[in-house]
Amino acid sequence: MGGLDPADALTGREIEVLRLIAGGLSNREIAESLAVAEGTAKNHISSILSKLGVRDRTRAVLKGLDMGLL
Repeated sequence: MGGLDPADALTGREIEVLRLIAGGLSNREIAESLAVAEGTAKNHISSILSKLGVRDRTRAVLKGLDMGLL
């Protein structure tokens, strides 16, 4: 195992959000940076966590690093 199913690959926007998470931005700051509602940013984060199979932002960043996304 390990590695994403091609159908579960992160979108470009999700990779952008993951990079902002890695930069230490809060949900509100991510939303402001992307000019979207905070709820939309939270939805992106939830999708990232689900697709990467992790339960928190820190693990998502670590997995992103392992995958060469960051």
